[in-house]
Amino acid sequence: MRIFYVINSVEGGGAALPVPAVAKVLADQGAKVEILALTRRDGRALPPMTRQGLKVHVREGGEKDHAAALAWLDRMVVEHRPDLLWTSLTRATLLGQIVGLRRGVPVVSWQHSAYLKTANRLLLRATQGLSDLWIGDSHSVTALTASRLKVKPDRLTTWPLFAADEVAPQATPWRPGQTLRLGALGRLHTAKGYDVLIKALAQLRAEGFTPSTPFEVEIAGEGAQREHLQAMIHQAGLDNVLLSGFCDTPREFLAGLHLYLQPSRREGLCIAVHEAMQAGLPAVVSAVGEMPYSVVDGVTGRVVPPCDAEELAKTLKRLLLAPDKLERMGDASRTRVLERFGQARFAATGAEIFARLPVGRQTLEPAIASPAS
Repeated sequence: MRIFYVINSVEGGGAALPVPAVAKVLADQGAKVEILALTRRDGRALPPMTRQGLKVHVREGGEKDHAAALAWLDRMVVEHRPDLLWTSLTRATLLGQIVGLRRGVPVVSWQHSAYLKTANRLLLRATQGLSDLWIGDSHSVTALTASRLKVKPDRLTTWPLFAADEVAPQATPWRPGQTLRLGALGRLHTAKGYDVLIKALAQLRAEGFTPSTPFEVEIAGEGAQREHLQAMIHQAGLDNVLLSGFCDTPREFLAGLHLYLQPSRREGLCIAVHEAMQAGLPAVVSAVGEMPYSVVDGVTGRVVPPCDAEELAKTLKRLLLAPDKLERMGDASRTRVLERFGQARFAATGAEIFARLPVGRQTLEPAIASPAS
């Protein structure tokens, strides 16, 4: 079986980074997988794909030239005759559905996000019947897909998009006399809620909170909110908060922390928080997406309401006053993520989905012209 895995871009983070793991499972089932990216963006997800030996086609174009992207995708399908289109995120899914319908190629579509813009939600609901199978990257996203896109259970399944690695670098527990290191990992976007985190830290500073254990906060990531967040940090006088930019060694970054923070406004699975748990870190997360189901409040970390800087400040204060409790929570965190998201389970789920793939109805003829011709 030849699968074209169609993604929006090869930007670092988000839905592109797990592509090699998914492709490996499909390849282990006998599929030949090629990646088609509708645009490049920062290209940081490309090296992990090429290191795995994946063939990647990146279109020279932008994010708004939909007609040109559609023509390119259609031309690739006509020329290479895949058996299946596997799409990820809204743009890739909508264009893949059009090409799949036109060329008689079955379509399988991921849903990753707990949030969809109104226009995208309406479009996907109208076209959801053009995808033969829908896959939620977490149980929470699968439930949202059923409710907002009206996908019926017989065309909907779940493949949690994280395969825990038992040999990933482990965080060294905090010991008395050390500076407590808190951190977050992800793009600087409003969805991640870093402004809420900075407001919470500013509130603690304004209250005169000075724990006996010094602490610092590092946010590793890049994005459009950098200037805004940096201004907030400067205005609040938070000299212990650092925006360190894009991190190309996320596992090592996480292993250098004592506590992980994910104050997001919206998430699907949220791979970063699961990687943090894999590293043996307790996590403070907002109650969105899959996170409140993965992080057990008081056992593996703390769960706070989204967009609530005051409650986040209270939670941080309690943890900063009792850093000796973090090691036990971190151990429980690692145990939980390995049990729920082990690699054997990830591969077994992928194999079950592979067995359901809709193939054998392709009607493509080489002589059919693409829209560009």
